[in-house]
Amino acid sequence: MMKKITIAIDGYSSCGKSTMAKDLARRVAYTYIDSGAMYRAVTLYAMQTGLFEGDNLDLEGLKRAVPNIRITFAVNPATGCSETYLNGQNVEQQIRTMAVSDKVSPIAAVGFVREAMVRQQQTFGRDKGIVMDGRDVGTVVFPDAELKIFVTASPEIRAKRRLTELQRKGESATFEEVLHNLAKRDHIDSTRKDGPLRQAADAVVIDNSDLTIDEQNSILQGLFEERTRQ
Repeated sequence: MMKKITIAIDGYSSCGKSTMAKDLARRVAYTYIDSGAMYRAVTLYAMQTGLFEGDNLDLEGLKRAVPNIRITFAVNPATGCSETYLNGQNVEQQIRTMAVSDKVSPIAAVGFVREAMVRQQQTFGRDKGIVMDGRDVGTVVFPDAELKIFVTASPEIRAKRRLTELQRKGESATFEEVLHNLAKRDHIDSTRKDGPLRQAADAVVIDNSDLTIDEQNSILQGLFEERTRQ
């Protein structure tokens, strides 16, 4: 019998790591956890409760609020996909907007927010058999994960993918706006003090700029089978 493992998938914004992680989790019957969705949910909460004034964030107000922010995931039976709930309310669509994307990196850079989210994420992974994607899953959340993957793609490819996703949802944005947003997020994510985006020393790097979904899935399946047999 193959052993259960923890799979950590990190990488840049809009490089397709969530799709990759969801597909892999479905194929191998593991639980999928979108750690980025947790930071997006906190961002949505901050926006809904008036903790942002323009780009200025009320840190003291957020610190008081964090203990009351409960994020859970549930599979939508109609789609078979995991969806994000904020204090019991399904917010999967709301957290994917450009408005949330513009403010998520500053929220994710706040130390006490990261501590609270990492605690929740580590609880989710206690029994293994999970695929989690994010920025610091292989370096901070699960440094002992049996399989770590770091995903990258060119900024232009990532911006095209993100723009297509937004247009599919009926949101209006230009290629330049999306490219600028990604560059800003990359900078904040890579330079923040707590849990910066970086490649774990033992991660397998996948540049999927020119890979098809099938090619990507084949690489992942091979890595999964190799690590679960060890």
